[in-house]
Amino acid sequence: MKKHKHLIGLVLALLWTGHVMAIEEPKYEVLRSDGSYEIRQYAPILIAETLVEGDMDEASNKGFRLIADFIFGNNQAADSVTDAKIAMTAPVTVQPQKDALNMQSAEQWRVNFVMPSQYTLASIPKPKNSAVKLREVPSKHFVVLKYSGFNTVSRVQSKTREATNWINSHNLKAIGTPQLSRYDPPWTLPMFRRNEIMIEISAP
Repeated sequence: MKKHKHLIGLVLALLWTGHVMAIEEPKYEVLRSDGSYEIRQYAPILIAETLVEGDMDEASNKGFRLIADFIFGNNQAADSVTDAKIAMTAPVTVQPQKDALNMQSAEQWRVNFVMPSQYTLASIPKPKNSAVKLREVPSKHFVVLKYSGFNTVSRVQSKTREATNWINSHNLKAIGTPQLSRYDPPWTLPMFRRNEIMIEISAP
């Protein structure tokens, strides 16, 4: 475990200071663009996820470290008894497990990373920590609100309301709990941060 923690710190330091390039992101097609809003159709993906408790910041940190521990070596390769390193991807996504429009009351959150596209559920190394689960997600449609800056709970909640209102005003049907996707480390300058509120919708 000590080795894994040291490796996590080293890789994140390299990643977040620009020494690790070409971070993979999930594939999608933009069906409509309207200012800060997009309607996207995402390709099927494989995710590693965990359920954690606490407020948004606490849950984000706990969930990140659990999944980072998995991808940086606390796993067993599908064709071997040894562990394997899985490439870091973006974004890191957090989703409240209660009413997303009242995030101050949320006590449980789902945190997930998208796994590199080279893997399938059969070929990817398996987590040794039972708190981390692997799951296939089919193609889905999302309304995405893009913005920069800090992510306090109140701001995320406000942006979620904005995205929900945009969906309603365009006669779209939300079918999933809103989620926050973040692409940058905490020390990134606010104006350079890339944040997205994502709400699944029925196919437009």
